[in-house]
Amino acid sequence: MTEQDEKKNNDEKNPKVEEKEPVITHHTLDVDGQTLEYTAIVGNMPLKDDKDEIKAEIFYTAYTLDDVENSAERPLIFVFNGGPGSASIWLHMGALGPKRVDMGEEGFMPPPPYRLIDNDYTWLDLGDLVFIDPVGTGYSKASESDKNKEYWGLESDLESVGEFIRLYLSRNERWTSPLYLAGESYGTTRASGLSGHLIDRGIALNGIMLISTVINFQTIRFTKANDLPYMLYVPTYCATAYYHNKLDDELQNRDFRELLHEVEQWSEEVYSVALAKGDRLSEEDTDTIAEQLSKYTGLSKRFILGADLRINIMSFCKELVRDEKRAVGRLDSRFVGIMASAEGQYFDFDPSMNAIIPPYNATYNQYIRSELGYKSDDNYEVLSFKVNSSWKYKGGEFPDTSESLRSAFAKNPFMKVFVGQGYYDLATPFFAAYYSLEHMGLDASLRDNITIAEYEAGHMMYLHVESLAKLKADVVSFMND
Repeated sequence: MTEQDEKKNNDEKNPKVEEKEPVITHHTLDVDGQTLEYTAIVGNMPLKDDKDEIKAEIFYTAYTLDDVENSAERPLIFVFNGGPGSASIWLHMGALGPKRVDMGEEGFMPPPPYRLIDNDYTWLDLGDLVFIDPVGTGYSKASESDKNKEYWGLESDLESVGEFIRLYLSRNERWTSPLYLAGESYGTTRASGLSGHLIDRGIALNGIMLISTVINFQTIRFTKANDLPYMLYVPTYCATAYYHNKLDDELQNRDFRELLHEVEQWSEEVYSVALAKGDRLSEEDTDTIAEQLSKYTGLSKRFILGADLRINIMSFCKELVRDEKRAVGRLDSRFVGIMASAEGQYFDFDPSMNAIIPPYNATYNQYIRSELGYKSDDNYEVLSFKVNSSWKYKGGEFPDTSESLRSAFAKNPFMKVFVGQGYYDLATPFFAAYYSLEHMGLDASLRDNITIAEYEAGHMMYLHVESLAKLKADVVSFMND
């Protein structure tokens, strides 16, 4: 085959991508006695190479208020989720957007068919919203399918999402707007990384909202010789056992947050020291630690001794309610799922994840077509396990963007950070998030720039309506401070 034939064959397989006009629709929403008139813009932002050809498209949905005297002065909030192979659907349709999935008061899975309702707690009254789906999620993809993996890594993701933000500011003339990032889960890793990435490119942020935070993966990865997660997960294990009434009567009758403070202190000052001793820990001290760990987690002393005093998250999810042939959720340990057997070390599926994907997937696919007018036969990648499994992390086992966040603070001391954590989040536990924030070397003069809020729900605390309302109120205070 000649070089010309090969090029022709390649062009037929990967036809040149042409930029398309976004779809624009107009809507109204009544919130707290006021009517919000807004425009929804759905489209693909082209990322171009040095030959001005489109190399990838990032799908986005933007909501902007109408009849604003000077839109350049209105706050602009860029939003993304985590995974890292997750689309922005969760924050979009669960907390921040003008519509949300009806999951009931507690946030547990409703019976189908599922429905959308007006979101009384939307952030649209606080600022214009831009929901971003990074390459490989949602409808976002590289122009050539075999190039998608080039975007699946910590550094390349920061480059592409950072470029999206630059292009959006330019195309919409929003360079002087107050700028915010809102990320959930790996989205907090991304937001922290972007804070440093953007400031070095002349884009300073007013604030970042970190929802269910992980900025240092050493705090959550259970690997050989890394005892940090075992210590940092215990307060969430205790909260979960408390919720499911698995603690003894003395602890069940204690004030909830007071109890968790006690567990945090014990984990930090006693348990961590015992783990650090490794095989040098005496039999007597081993027995004492196992006894206390059993008391705080609701697991048997026998199980804890068999686990060498180290409780893996997946084992905990199965063990806590094993006798009932059930398992608690990882994303939200309030959730309980029916297991095929009481045997085995890990659950068959995450009850909390299984409960949310069908309602969100169904309602989003209906909404984007019927209300926002975006038509496509492509599959909207809600959560891509292919992206997750292929992701390349800078820093090997333990990627860490806390230094980028610290650097952004130092270069822009006016930036503020909001941290929202759920008590029942076993994916990114609250104590692990606080540990990361307290170990990034932030200058003492800047520590008051960080605001922390806690919620009586899990990873997606907004599934719980009371927590959703609190999240909105907390963010209002944060942005108006």
